[in-house]
Amino acid sequence: MARPRLHDDALRTRLLEVTSRVVSSDGEDAVTVRKVAAEAGTSASAVYALLGSREALVGAVSEEGFRRFAERLAAVGQGDDPAADLRDLGRTYRRFALADPHFYRVMFYRGVTPADSEPEAAVDSPTFRVLHDAVARVLRGAPPEHVLSAAVGLWGLVHGLVSLELAGLLPGDEAAREAAFDRAAGTVGSALLRG
Repeated sequence: MARPRLHDDALRTRLLEVTSRVVSSDGEDAVTVRKVAAEAGTSASAVYALLGSREALVGAVSEEGFRRFAERLAAVGQGDDPAADLRDLGRTYRRFALADPHFYRVMFYRGVTPADSEPEAAVDSPTFRVLHDAVARVLRGAPPEHVLSAAVGLWGLVHGLVSLELAGLLPGDEAAREAAFDRAAGTVGSALLRG
């Protein structure tokens, strides 16, 4: 008979959720194994067994956020209209950030990168490649440097709009903020694509 697992994937997910909230609300320095374990309703030894260390725990939160983000972006897919696909990517980016703000903040606002790895250049990340490829479809035949420049500009635009919204700096209710996002992304996005 197989030995039962003491710590399962559900507990790991709960630990990552708790850690993302702690980092998002109180900063990375506020994360301790004991605090996370207590808030998750488990023991410090469970955290160590599943993740190995405090640093690995925080790193795993960032990795989980990017995994979820990549999954959402990949679900957008490709249709017959590359410009519509690109707009859908921007909207998906926003929806992800609003649905998972704690993970989003850990992903993009971490003060310390994991000690055992060099930070990946944003343009080399799988999530950026999805955007880059969508821009390349819209700008079919454009020089590679223009595609890259437009993709970086669009990312900055969407990221900035979402960050402002998460900070509570955009006025109006959800519908008004969504409409403002679409207008800004459409107007400024078109200019970025034209170069």
